[in-house]
Amino acid sequence: MTPARTGRHDREHIVGIALDLLDRYGLPDLTMRRLATELEVQPSALYWHFDSKQDLLAAVSDRILARIPAAEPGADLLVAAHAVRDALLSYRDGAEVVLSSAALRPGRSRAEDALRAALPTALPDAGLAATAVLQFILGHTTLVQQRMHGESHGAANSAVDPAGGEDAAVFEAGIALLSRGAGLTPTLR
Repeated sequence: MTPARTGRHDREHIVGIALDLLDRYGLPDLTMRRLATELEVQPSALYWHFDSKQDLLAAVSDRILARIPAAEPGADLLVAAHAVRDALLSYRDGAEVVLSSAALRPGRSRAEDALRAALPTALPDAGLAATAVLQFILGHTTLVQQRMHGESHGAANSAVDPAGGEDAAVFEAGIALLSRGAGLTPTLR
């Protein structure tokens, strides 16, 4: 599915095509060369828009996280955690992309803002608590996506269902444990 050649490509269009390639082929096969081929340009043309592949992946990460609804103060932490997880699961290897970008790009993300908004403002170390919850979500969702990938290649023993079953129970238990550790009363679905 090659895009129609329209002349110049802008940064947003390139990120959209990169997300499409990510969904079709996964992170290991999202290369600058493949992206350039899809856009019908030379790989060097991409560097007019992005300093490096990591810069491109940071923009892809931002687009994945843009799916998280705007943070509402006082929202339920479990609801906010599910919104972050759902955004990560919306693209193949989405959690891995966001995780790699978070590791190399310090600062708060939309995901952390959504989680922080769900914590009481009077909570000591609310930023630290939001970061801990986000790191749990990233790790858990990366594991789920790796299992889903293994399952699709016949490597897993049972079907992976991130919305139900054991993975959902572990996710909710993890959020509940972190909530209790922060002095909150967790809610369960």
